[in-house]
Amino acid sequence: MITIKKYPNRRLYDTSSSQYINLEAIKAMVLAHQDFEVVDSKSGDKLTKSILLQIISESETNEQQSLLTDSLLKQLIRFYGGDLQPFLRPYLEQSLAAFIEQQESMQSVVKNLSSPMNLFGKMMEQNMELWSNKSKQRDPDSE
Repeated sequence: MITIKKYPNRRLYDTSSSQYINLEAIKAMVLAHQDFEVVDSKSGDKLTKSILLQIISESETNEQQSLLTDSLLKQLIRFYGGDLQPFLRPYLEQSLAAFIEQQESMQSVVKNLSSPMNLFGKMMEQNMELWSNKSKQRDPDSE
């Protein structure tokens, strides 16, 4: 796991590569599925969630990239402190995981079908196999 230290001057330091990084570098780590944590350089307090929220907040300011509508954010806020709050987190995590799994499955299907040559090649293989089986079924000695 990569440890990133956040200093009082708001700079982020990647201890694995011994260099200062920015939020874009952390976003790249997320996209690359790298495991990391952000900690306060003095206290050692975990700051990962606040840094991730900062990345989301910056992404949400761009209307074309925005995932969270005003309505959705209001609904989420209403869950804080409510009786159903403990159930919402696992529900959201499982729902998003299922959505991602379905998306990956669909992308795999589309990728296999998207190439006309792949589709044509598969059809040719099936036809050749069919003709090969037909010719094996016919025995020239029995005619």
